[in-house]
Amino acid sequence: MGGLSPWHLLIVAGILLVLFGGRGKLSGIMGDAAKGIRAFRDGLKDDHAETPPPAAQPAPPLPPAQAEKDPIVR
Repeated sequence: MGGLSPWHLLIVAGILLVLFGGRGKLSGIMGDAAKGIRAFRDGLKDDHAETPPPAAQPAPPLPPAQAEKDPIVR
């Protein structure tokens, strides 16, 4: 306990390689993720823009008040 096994060293080396190795591997990965998120958002906007908003339907006219009818008495 407390010592680093070869597996621990391999994991740490892999993390360091991803963070600092090569020419901006981490920034490339994050850039790809950002492009995917942006494409997803644009896809949502396009779907919403293609669907026309429902046309506003006028309210049905109210029946005229008829004063000559007798009220119903119960």
